[in-house]
Amino acid sequence: MSSIQCDIVSAETEIFSGEVAMVFATGVAGELGIAPRHAPLITLLKPGEVRVELKDGTHENYYVSGGILEVQPYLVSVLADTATRAEDIDEAAAIQAKEEAERLLKDSDKRQDIAHVQADLAKAVAQLHALARLKKNLKR
Repeated sequence: MSSIQCDIVSAETEIFSGEVAMVFATGVAGELGIAPRHAPLITLLKPGEVRVELKDGTHENYYVSGGILEVQPYLVSVLADTATRAEDIDEAAAIQAKEEAERLLKDSDKRQDIAHVQADLAKAVAQLHALARLKKNLKR
């Protein structure tokens, strides 16, 4: 089985580095599946999940707050401001952030930066989605 090197890096540290069979991420234009020898590509990432399929067929899930995905024939680089393993996400904090963002969007009396609140909501929903996929995979 051929493989591709994948590096997931946040502003603080390297989160993952290794040979993988596939990388899955959400770019601004849609879902991406990166296999070995993929055509070169650079795209912005939406806040959400980056999933790597290891050579043994297992998957590891990561959350990124957005960033850049760069693909070269033998290397995938994910450069994110914030990146974390899905199992390290604080579910209670993500639920609270989602509820607060939804409340701010409904509160027409307050002058909020709607784009900022919507971005916070998208991040919280993406974190919860990454956690849900992790829990689903653990049940298998």
